[in-house]
Amino acid sequence: MERWVQSCRHELFDRCLVWNERHLRHALREYERFYNQHRAHQAMNQAAPLRPTPDPITDPERIIDLNIRRRDRLGGVLHEYSPAA
Repeated sequence: MERWVQSCRHELFDRCLVWNERHLRHALREYERFYNQHRAHQAMNQAAPLRPTPDPITDPERIIDLNIRRRDRLGGVLHEYSPAA
């Protein structure tokens, strides 16, 4: 739990100003989704807790033409990156 609180503090609350309780709850809900569904964890071979480990890209052609999309969350405080179709 201490690790989650520290991550939340460094990645979220050090970068945004919380206006009221409603804003705090919204920010925590968004961070929880980000943490569990998207954020890569080093101890899990760069997978998110609620997703399987991604397959490595070994084909040089796919590495050269790798397109990445960025989705901003919480007004740009958090960023999600995913391969473009």
